Amino acid sequence: MTVHGEREVVPSATRAEAARALTAFTDAYNKADKAYDPALDADRVTGAFGATTQAGFSARHVTSPGGNARYSPLELTGAAYTIPRQAGWPRWFVADTDSNRDQDDQGPGDTRWLLLFIRTGPQQGWKLAYLSILGVKDVPAFAKDKDGWAQPVRADDPSLALAPKDLSTSYASYLQSGKPPVFADGGHTSGWREARQKNAVRSGRVSQFVDQPLNEGDFAPLGLRTADGHALVFFAARHFERQTAAKGVRLEITPDEKAMLTGQVTTSLTREWISNELALVPAQGAVVVMDRVQGLVATKGE
Repeated sequence: MTVHGEREVVPSATRAEAARALTAFTDAYNKADKAYDPALDADRVTGAFGATTQAGFSARHVTSPGGNARYSPLELTGAAYTIPRQAGWPRWFVADTDSNRDQDDQGPGDTRWLLLFIRTGPQQGWKLAYLSILGVKDVPAFAKDKDGWAQPVRADDPSLALAPKDLSTSYASYLQSGKPPVFADGGHTSGWREARQKNAVRSGRVSQFVDQPLNEGDFAPLGLRTADGHALVFFAARHFERQTAAKGVRLEITPDEKAMLTGQVTTSLTREWISNELALVPAQGAVVVMDRVQGLVATKGE
């Protein structure tokens, strides 16, 4: 009997394979971070995470050609792996780890880094596509079978309040207009819209914002069923801010932004970001955007 790997429902990776992927990523990322050389981890990153970190390393390679003078290696420890059973490609899994780079005032062990690795074919390697950071108590329990394998959520799942395939488009539309009203209030939804409105006009500078969905290829949404029947979904979006200055007002630009710059800044500067969101999608009710990791990828002067 012939077994077709593309059709058979199997774990997307072994736990040992997942652990090797995490180690290989961390090693490559640290080399790239130390040298500010995106080529050193290019084969270990993709999607939203890859786009933002590669752009950042490229910019800092220009501003600091000697490398990262304040380099400190990233350490990811205490990993737990959530590996779905699935058919076909791409295959993916989530590593839930502690990090030595806890943000803000949170100490070691206060947050967990959720890293989603993707593999697009049998001849391809594992690459990190998404990163989200949650408080320890905010990481949901996942639905698992008797062997400990997780359950992926279909992109068009009709049982959810919003299908994963529609998340990026709906999020971009919501940020622009407040519609559709499917997202719960929070720092990455209503709070972000309010902050933009507040800062749209400042000291002779006017900002206009444009948001676009990003959901093709390695930017496609991927989700896991939670133990309580919801879905935890990773997705991406693209954002622009065009800042225009009144006559005689100078637009400020950082060294990293200057390193990414195309054109010449005279009256306006457009910044382009890519963001990685993590959403908890219920069967009914509002979608909660739990985290947003955003990185600058381009600047354009006019």
